Amino acid sequence: MLERIAEFFVFGLVPLVVGILAVPELSVAAEKAVRGEVIYRERIALPPSAVLSVELADVSLADAPAKIIGQQKIKPAGQVPISFEIKFAPSVIRPQMTYALQARITVDGRLMFISDVRHQFDPLTDAPQTIMLKMVTPSKETAASIFDQLWVVDYVDGIGAITAPQATFRVSEAGKAGGSGPCNIYFATAKVEGQAIAIG
Repeated sequence: MLERIAEFFVFGLVPLVVGILAVPELSVAAEKAVRGEVIYRERIALPPSAVLSVELADVSLADAPAKIIGQQKIKPAGQVPISFEIKFAPSVIRPQMTYALQARITVDGRLMFISDVRHQFDPLTDAPQTIMLKMVTPSKETAASIFDQLWVVDYVDGIGAITAPQATFRVSEAGKAGGSGPCNIYFATAKVEGQAIAIG
């Protein structure tokens, strides 16, 4: 009887305990993450409604859509540099394939920034990645619609503006800007570059 009990502990209970203890390690090993940050050169702030999307993609086939391995969407995006982390299963990575990170920032469904250069890398590396975005240049029709229209100011440097009375803003193609605030009227010079307006 004692021999059977001993056999149970040696051949039954011990392997079971070892198997249970090994499960967390296997689950951790089955997942990996690529981390980094997204930046751009333009000295402008993102609006509160900006959304950042970062994708890890298999771009091996030039004549086919990229296969998405993992992705992360950050809403609201905040301000650059914006950190990201994409988790994926390392078992899907093949040595003969080509992988890249691609990112974009949209505002109310409109594309504002995008990675226009392929960010190719090894997904199994632990080195942090930095993705440089480029501002999307609007068409002439879009740019023209900015001028000589009365805009309502909702945010100033990321801070909500006074809602009553509402502040307004107008810019001309000649570079003159102005509007009315809660207490007075103001004038300034402005330079329009893409979707950004620099006020001097």
